[in-house]
Amino acid sequence: MQLAYTILYVENVAASLAFYSAAFGLERKFLHESGDFGELATGTTTLAFSSRQLMRSLGKNPQLARPEAPCFEIALSTPNVPAAYAQALQAGAKAVQAPEQMPWGQTVAYVADPDGFLVELCTPMG
Repeated sequence: MQLAYTILYVENVAASLAFYSAAFGLERKFLHESGDFGELATGTTTLAFSSRQLMRSLGKNPQLARPEAPCFEIALSTPNVPAAYAQALQAGAKAVQAPEQMPWGQTVAYVADPDGFLVELCTPMG
């Protein structure tokens, strides 16, 4: 098996697609005509978004993301973390942790998207 996609439950799918495009340079792959589901091209794994309203209509109870108490994170790899961090902040991300050199050699920063999802910006490992 391989990981095909991750879906974030958001308030406004089109707004999330626009934010991730502006903040991280990801290209829109698909937006359903209903506006309730969309995808971004991120390489071999797709980053998808579903409206919380759609999930409620399917009998689910999606919770709001909380960057101060995350249950997971999205990691985006880039050779220039400080530039990516600055671009994300300019696009409306909230600063969580400024770029920092980690003991294992990787540079890492954290931002929160407008829906509160934690996004790690990191240099490639190895």
